[in-house]
Formats: sequence, C-alpha cells, structure tokens
Amino acid sequence: MAQRNELIDKAEDIADQVLRKSKHILPHVARFCLISTFLEDGIRMWNQWGEQRDYMNHTWGCGYFLATMFVLVNLFGQLGGCVMVLSRFKVTIACGVLVGIIVLQTVAYSILWDLKFLLRNLALAGGVLLLLAEDRAEGKSLFAGLPSLGENNPKQYMQLSGRILLVLMFLTLVRFEMDFFQIIQNLVGTALIILIAVGYKTKLSALVLVVWLSFLNVYFNAFWNIPAYKPMRDFLKYDFFQTLSVIGGLLLVVAHGPGGVSMDEHKKKW
Repeated sequence: MAQRNELIDKAEDIADQVLRKSKHILPHVARFCLISTFLEDGIRMWNQWGEQRDYMNHTWGCGYFLATMFVLVNLFGQLGGCVMVLSRFKVTIACGVLVGIIVLQTVAYSILWDLKFLLRNLALAGGVLLLLAEDRAEGKSLFAGLPSLGENNPKQYMQLSGRILLVLMFLTLVRFEMDFFQIIQNLVGTALIILIAVGYKTKLSALVLVVWLSFLNVYFNAFWNIPAYKPMRDFLKYDFFQTLSVIGGLLLVVAHGPGGVSMDEHKKKW
C-alpha cells in the first residue's frame, strides 16, 4: 500500500511539472481539440453540400427547402461557433449554438436509436459544458474583488455534469472479448473514468486518459490510410475528430481541475 501511494505521488509530481510548463498553452490546445469535430463537420457540410441536402430530403421527405436549411444551420452554426470559441467572443452563445447542433444532429441522423453514437454525442455535449464552465470561471476572475457567492454555483455543477458526460466516450470502446489487450483496456479505462467522474486524483487520471485515448484514436481511427473514395474513410474521420474533441474536454479538466463538486476539493477541507 505504501509503495503504491509513493508511486502515485511520484506520478502526480511529474504531472504537476508538465502542467506548470504548459499552463499557458494547454487551455488553447484543449479548446482547439474540443471544437475540432464541429470544425471538421462544418467543412464537410460545405464540401458535401448536395449530398447532405439530398440525404436529408430522402430520409425525412422534408423537401429541398428544409433540407437546404438543415445544411445551412449546420454549416454556419458549427463554423461560426468554432470561430467564436477560439476568439473568446460570446462563448456562452457559441456553446449554446454548438449544443443545439448536437441535439439537431442527434434527431436528424436518428442517433437516438444508436447507443454508441448517442454516448459519443453526450460526451461531446459534456465537453461543451466544460468549455462553458471555463468561460464562467474567466468571467468571475474579472470581479475577483467582489464577495463570493459560495461554492454551490452553476459553474461547479457544469463541471460535474461535464466530467460525467465526458467519460461516456470510453464506454463505446469497451468490448467483452477474451483478448488480453482488450481486457487491459477495459480495466484501465474503467478505473480512470470512475476516478474522473467522482473527481479523485482528477488531473492525473484525466492526463493518463488523454494519453490512452490519443493512442487508441491514432491506432484505430487512422483515416489517412484509407483511400478517399472508400466510405470507411468518412466513418473513421468522424470517429477520429469526435474522440479528439473528448480529449480536448479532458485537457480542460487537466488545466482547470474538477471543480468544487469533487473528492479532490473536499479533501482540501479535511
């Protein structure tokens, strides 16, 4: 037990050193990774304008006008939201737009009936919640001299909800197969997502999961190795950028911590 605690303490020291050296750039990298799936999908809407419009018209029989409006909302909503997030302009509105896009696509593409894609969309929404909490924290810092309203404020619960939703991504990677690598992946991943969800050793757990997911993402979703004419390339690209967005959300947890509703925060009061 003592040896294990010593090993964890050393790992936390290494993580703290990494964070101190990257604290100025890490939030920017996190935000870029988080909005990457919206950016990629917005560009895809532009490049596949006709195909997307025809797909919506064929699937829902809504006519070309409504199908075209769907493509326009996705195109400008996603690209506009990404620009606003990266420029730190009206981030609250941008987050609302991006969550609206997630809901719209969940209904339009019938994702509600596909558990894997539904969990990934929920994880993506969790990342956007963390982005909104970060913006609220920055806004609060502008009024640092004013009295605090206490810890039970919306930001804390946004961070809690964001953390819980974010780790749903890993549930889509769990497979019940008698394969050594898959068993290790399931055990390690399950332990990490529980630690992040309850907010214990959160920064270290999130950092390890970032490395873990990055490896799995590059290994399993290497869309650049698939010829452009094969449909599998688009599926892998979709998975790659969605996972990258979840990694961005985890990096926000690494950069800003789990928030007030967490075991890490309560430990400070003991």
